Amino acid sequence: MEFSNRLKNLPSQFFATLVKKVGDAVLEGRDVINLGQGNPDQPTPEHIVQALQEAAANPLNHKYSPFRGTGEFKKAAANFYKREYNVDIDPETEVAILFGTKIGLVELPLALMNENDLMLLPDPGYPDYLSGVGLANVAFDTMPLLKENNFLPDYSSLTEEQKQKAKLMYLNYPNNPTGAIANLDFFQETVSLAKEKDIAIVHDFAYGGIGFDGEKPISFLQADGAKDVGIEMYTLSKTYNMAGWRVGFAVGNAKIIEAINIIQDHLFVSLFPAVQDAATVALNNSQECVKELVDLYEGRRNALIESCNSIGWQVNAPKGSFFAWLPVPDNFTSEAFADLLLNEADVAVAAGNGFGGYGEGYVRVGLLVDEVRLREAITRIGKLNLF
Repeated sequence: MEFSNRLKNLPSQFFATLVKKVGDAVLEGRDVINLGQGNPDQPTPEHIVQALQEAAANPLNHKYSPFRGTGEFKKAAANFYKREYNVDIDPETEVAILFGTKIGLVELPLALMNENDLMLLPDPGYPDYLSGVGLANVAFDTMPLLKENNFLPDYSSLTEEQKQKAKLMYLNYPNNPTGAIANLDFFQETVSLAKEKDIAIVHDFAYGGIGFDGEKPISFLQADGAKDVGIEMYTLSKTYNMAGWRVGFAVGNAKIIEAINIIQDHLFVSLFPAVQDAATVALNNSQECVKELVDLYEGRRNALIESCNSIGWQVNAPKGSFFAWLPVPDNFTSEAFADLLLNEADVAVAAGNGFGGYGEGYVRVGLLVDEVRLREAITRIGKLNLF
């Protein structure tokens, strides 16, 4: 039996290849410092775990969940947006519960687009955006994220044809992989373009809780008119170290939210109510755990940048997310440099070209090991005398 054409259209999984390379090295008995992953290394805060334990023991949670999620979780999402961003959200019509935001990002083209409609995607960007392209059999063009433009897309570089044809645009700030952040002026420009050309906007706010140097990342929905044109997806994976819990939500434009809810009515019966109860506690209770986590990442970022500078590797400090986007030395491609670090220094990084053509010339480093291991990794790289 053959796979369907839809399955054949899916891109190869970039991270699966990286995991295999690292796994093979570890099996050889090598002490690999893995900076290529995007998996939070800290445990979920204890009060959230306790909330899950209590909710899991409640027999009412052993039944099917409401199709579109619990009212309490949707209200918590709305309250969170009001408290954190001063954005008003209607929990009944402007919130969709997600099995992690990857699900939402991949399923949305199926819900909003017809075959061969055009999407606009950031380059470099999260590789799994392309999974939605393949499943929906839509076309896509990329928007280059360049250092000289602070890794923001330059809308003036889009052709008039692209602007007219585009039905959907994905953005992501704080950005994976570059660590860049966006400002309100950029989001306001995005809203203006979307209204003028009738483009739906999806802002992937996965790293919304992680900003450095006292700067809190802003929400796309803080721009005037943002809810008229788009939505934002927020995952609890990064802010609360709940990656394995697979829980997030989308908020914003009621029509787009309804599209998500309709497709999920056919694919899922929402997620385990106990997980939703624990997520409600995470959003509603003290946010001190988030502050502590951001402080931890900022300390790791500072250790990384200081260590890079000490070996002559001139890099820029990320302003958000738990990634750093580091230039490769002259005469190396991203992949060749990443392979060299793994083979010669037992340090794993993610090659930038895995995130798109404009990722060439960079590697992505995760701040997901402790400061001692980060410094050790850079010391090992320094011994290669590349800088």
